[in-house]
Parts: sequence; C-alpha cells; structure tokens
Amino acid sequence: MARDLAALDYTVDAVAELLGPEAHAALGRDQVVPALVATRVAGEDPVREPLGAVVRFFLLARPLAAAALDAILPSVRSEGLMALGLASSESRTAPHDAGTLAAAVDLRPYSWDARDGEREVWVASDLAAHQRQGVLRRDHVLGIGQASATLVQATARRPVDRALDLGTGCGIQALHLLEHARHVVATDISDRALAFARFNVLLNAEALRVDPDRPEDRIELRKGSLLDPVAGERFDLVVSNPPFVITPRTPSERAEDQFTYRDGGLPGDQLVSTLVGGLGEVLAEGGTAQMLGNWEIPAGQAWHERVRGWIPEGLDAWVLEREEVGPGQYAETWLADASQQRDPAAYEDAYAAYLADFAGRGTSAVGFGVLWLRRPAEGQGRLDRFEHLAHPLEQPIGPHWAAAVARADWLAQHPDLASERLLVAEDVTEERHQRPGAEHPGVILLRQGAGFRRTALLSTELAGFASACDGDLTAGQIVSALAALLDRDDPAFRVGLLAEARSLVEEGFLGPADGRGSAADRKSGSVRDAVSVNREETA
Repeated sequence: MARDLAALDYTVDAVAELLGPEAHAALGRDQVVPALVATRVAGEDPVREPLGAVVRFFLLARPLAAAALDAILPSVRSEGLMALGLASSESRTAPHDAGTLAAAVDLRPYSWDARDGEREVWVASDLAAHQRQGVLRRDHVLGIGQASATLVQATARRPVDRALDLGTGCGIQALHLLEHARHVVATDISDRALAFARFNVLLNAEALRVDPDRPEDRIELRKGSLLDPVAGERFDLVVSNPPFVITPRTPSERAEDQFTYRDGGLPGDQLVSTLVGGLGEVLAEGGTAQMLGNWEIPAGQAWHERVRGWIPEGLDAWVLEREEVGPGQYAETWLADASQQRDPAAYEDAYAAYLADFAGRGTSAVGFGVLWLRRPAEGQGRLDRFEHLAHPLEQPIGPHWAAAVARADWLAQHPDLASERLLVAEDVTEERHQRPGAEHPGVILLRQGAGFRRTALLSTELAGFASACDGDLTAGQIVSALAALLDRDDPAFRVGLLAEARSLVEEGFLGPADGRGSAADRKSGSVRDAVSVNREETA
C-alpha cells in the first residue's frame, strides 16, 4: 500500500496542486463539491487522473470501479484494500454493483517539518460526517481534527527517552512523538482506535524509522482507561487529547451509547480533572505534560480558580484558556460534531439534556484550552500561571512556549537582574500614540510579532529602559543612568523598574544577551540617547 501511494505522489503538496487553492481551502472546510469539480478536470489528463482518482476515493468518499483501483494501486489492488479494511463492496450510489468499491476509511497525506527535513506520512481514520450518511458510529475514530492539530502545534518538542500518548485515537500524536522520543507508549480505551494507530504506524514504518517486524521496539499500543495502562511507570513527556467533551449522563447509559472519541463517560469535567490530578504519578523528574481540556465555569467563579484546584502538589502549571462559550453554544457545537442534527427528534432531546445537565451543576460557561504541567528538576523555576488568550497565536506555538519556560528557569537562576545584560527580542516593535496636537505620546506599547503576540503598556521610564537594552550595559547600569537623568535616585525607583524589567523578560519582550557581547556595532545610541526623548515627558 505504501509503495503504491508513494508511486502516485499522494502527498500534501501534490494534492493541493491538483485541487487548486480554492478547492483545497474548501475541502479544509469539509466542502467537497469544488474538489469534485477539480478532480473531474484532472481526469481529462491521463497523467493527473490516477492521483485525482485516489483523491476522489479516499478524501471525497466517491466509489470507484474495482478495475480502476487495480490499475492505480497495482501492488495492493482492490482485493488488498478490502483485506486491509480500507474499502467495502457496498456503494452508496451503486449498492448492488459488485464491480464498484467504496472507501471504508479516510486516508490522507499529512506532513510536518522534522529536524532532518519535511516528514511525509499517510493517516487513516474513520470517514467524517461530510463523507458519509447518518449519525457517526459510536466507536468513531477521529482523523486529524482541529483539536489534534492544536495539540500538535502546542507541544514543546525535545529529545526524550520515553513518551506517552494518552488517548491516541488514530495515532497522530504518536507519529509526531516518534520523531523525538526513543520509545513511545500509546493508549486508548477503544480497540478500533488502537487498530487504526497500529495501521498508521506500519503504513509509515519507513518514514518513522520503525522496524515493521518489531514495531514494539519503538512503540507500544496498550488498551485501558486514563493512566491505568501505565500505572507505576514514568515518562519524560506526556501528551493527551483526551475525550474531554462534557456530555449529559443518564442512569441507563451504557458504554456503547457514548462516542468514545470524545465522551469520557464521567459527569461534567471530571475526566479532565481526574487525568490532571493523576499526571504527577507518571511524570519523571523534569518531565512535562501537555494536554487539551474543557472545564466548567461555575456562576460567580473565575475559571482559573477551578482549574488551579486540579493541579497536584509539587507540579508546575501553565494553563492557557483559548475560548469560553455558553451552555447553548457548547451543546450546538458537539451535537453538530457527531451529525446528531440529522435526527431532529433526537437532536431536540439531546439539546435539552445538555441545558439541564449544565443547569444542574450551576455551570455558566465552558472553557477550552491547553494545559502544560511539569515535575520540576533541581535548578528549574516554579510556574503557577493561568491566563486567557483568545487572540491568534503564532503556530506552532510549542517552540515559543518552550522558550518561555526556559526564560522562567533563567529568571529563577538569576534573581538579581541588575547584573545581567539584556537584549530586545527580534520580533518586538514599539508603538507611540498621542492625541492630535499633543507634544508627547500618551501611550507607549511594545508588541510581539511572533509567539504569543503579547502587548505591553509601558511607562516612559520602562520605555527608556527597553530602548537601552542592546547588550552593552547591565540592567543595573541602565537603571542607574535613568535615575540620574530623570532625577529619580531613590531605592523605590530602582526596585520598581527592575521588577518591571523582569516582567518584560518573563513575557519575552527582553531576553538575556547570552554572551553575544557588545551590540555597539549594531546600535550606536547611548543610554542618554535612549532616554532623552522620555525625560521631558516624565517631568
């Protein structure tokens, strides 16, 4: 199968080129008609038709004649597709045509930037709502959705010995972990999910440097709930896109009534809180965990107060809340996710059950975000940070998150910032705003163009400090020069300005010069030049 797909050049770039920008973007929104049109046009070109046919079959879920599949996939052929469970003889348009096959799965190319170049793989999962009729099957195995992409982008990648992918689904997180972990354990409660994950590892064994005869040397697949399959073990990195969706529970509910890819089977947000509370038992010293989650926000309580209560003693925590929605919008999102609106009567009952469930616990909103946890090693800082960031972040955010944690560790190791030389980060710009006709600006801002894309409001003194951070002078020398120029030579001024500077380092506007030496050849201005523009404003 892998040989046939490679021969077809079934890659992300080739598919994008075949479809064209508009149809490719529409397919990303689950709209298949523009892609159907594009593949029909491609079908008129004998060179492009094989790739167009594979796209129609696996991405657009349109049936193909067995003879056509035999021609474009000559090694695996239609018999092999059926043996692998990738195709079925049942066709939506021609159910009685024995010579026609329909895709039984979504099989798509996927790529990412690896350390040694771009990594190209193929990922199989169940057909999504736009590719099939009716409500999704309860053991549906999700493909590369928005949530899984969010976790991929948020994970701080680093070489590790052992990594855990908890709730692996189709295995997308595990595929990424194999890039930088010596050994990976992937768990799931669903047999079907583990089968997809195993298939995807074997299909991409060569690209992932996995021996197909001994895949267990690099990756183990284990069945079980939450941390049960790894009890007593320790990992350097844990990632999880768990079934965090909050869904109403009923007394008569059975496990087979739940959508296993998203429903945790526990009331409210108990699955996420339980998982977070147990992560301390599996993290090695210096080990980190990154996971997605939902949390209920009780009326009259801040979201971070509730989530902070989940963090085990001794673990660092940095939680980003990316979105908050009301109970109604939350219900609509997840009912549509499983195509439950296709059964109007069931949709009405389910929607009402969501509202009653949230009301029963006094839930006023639901938050969604990313959690970063660490068991700190000696010399590392302590983090207890909870923030709501709804604006767009640079993706992938993982490398920037890792850099932010490294800065926090650096600050912990350098409590006296006065003796350190600092530099303004390369992506930082300054903005000054003033009313028409005003002599001096009323607002001075620093903005990050990358990473978390934060904005900092500066006093004129802090703006002068930042302007002088070119690596030449220590922070203490800059503060002393500012104090002299602004006639503020009192201890409170010095302590306060160094504390504000420390915050700018923490947020990534400033960073340590890292021994790069003098920046005089890059920036010839002195401290006096940097602050003279602020002197009259301060006065």
